[in-house]
Amino acid sequence: MEGPAVVQVRLVVRGHVQGVYFRGSLQQQARQRQVTGWVRNCSDGSVEAVLRGTREAVASVVGWAHQGPRGATVTGVDVQPDESSVPDADLEIRR
Repeated sequence: MEGPAVVQVRLVVRGHVQGVYFRGSLQQQARQRQVTGWVRNCSDGSVEAVLRGTREAVASVVGWAHQGPRGATVTGVDVQPDESSVPDADLEIRR
């Protein structure tokens, strides 16, 4: 019997999402759910991330991203399937 299906998505979160500890909070959410990948701030003020994990775990982190941490105002979350190479050990914060 196979384990749970692993999925990988790229998301872009728009709104007031920089300067509110969004990346660090997303990293904590991912760690709690054993989701790997990376997250970074973009020059246009958005936050971009690639998440890899079980379908349920990734969906949970994406769901959290629609609200974000206290102080964030999320106006949109774009989610696309992704096939790039990501770290296996943790969700890393990229600068």
